[in-house]
Amino acid sequence: MWQDILSFLVHVQGAIRDSIGADLRVFAASRDWSALIAVLPLGIAFGAVHALTPGHSKTVLATYLVGAPLKVLEGVGVAAVLAFTHVLTAVLIAVLALPLIETGLTSAGRAPLLEDVSRGLLALIGVWMLARAWRGPPEHHAEGAFVGIMAGLIPCPLTLFAMVLAISRGVPEAGLVFAGALVLGVMATLSAVAVVAILAKHSFTRFLGRHGAKLQRVSRVIGAVAGVVLVAIGLQELLLR
Repeated sequence: MWQDILSFLVHVQGAIRDSIGADLRVFAASRDWSALIAVLPLGIAFGAVHALTPGHSKTVLATYLVGAPLKVLEGVGVAAVLAFTHVLTAVLIAVLALPLIETGLTSAGRAPLLEDVSRGLLALIGVWMLARAWRGPPEHHAEGAFVGIMAGLIPCPLTLFAMVLAISRGVPEAGLVFAGALVLGVMATLSAVAVVAILAKHSFTRFLGRHGAKLQRVSRVIGAVAGVVLVAIGLQELLLR
């Protein structure tokens, strides 16, 4: 069933790319801003669906938030930082023509160097979470923003597609407008992941608390497990890519 869902999302993503490409080509020919603005709500929907496909750090986000002492709004903030960085990285690569993208037939749109940096730093965040669980230091709210930036360093392939096509057609401004719509959609999906992860953690800790467990100890154990998972994700990506 999971394979069917994934195949469906890949098919939808192909349709999204075709639709964005068509809209950009029409704008390049007509320069009709009203027509472009009219399709931006669809661009937001495209971003939300696109973020459901693999490669948007949803697992990393959920794992971190399960182990971090953050409230729901703070978790949504982490998701927003991740989404913005994810799209902005792609925009900067396209606009500045940074030579970071791998162009092989099986890996177009990937940025291996940024992926290595991102996963390596996330592994370090996992080590920090382990240390925090062991020592129980006070929370550091800036940590969440840092995690969002590190996880978002991997550029958004759909944004790269839109920006490169827009630049090639001589309308980079249209690509930037689409990027803005896409970031809102990606943010919506990642924010939903953040809310579910934090509420699930709170429900779990309350359940254990009703059965005699000490909430502080439970939180530290959950944080340690999340740290181990982040370290494992980071090392796996670095060693097996």
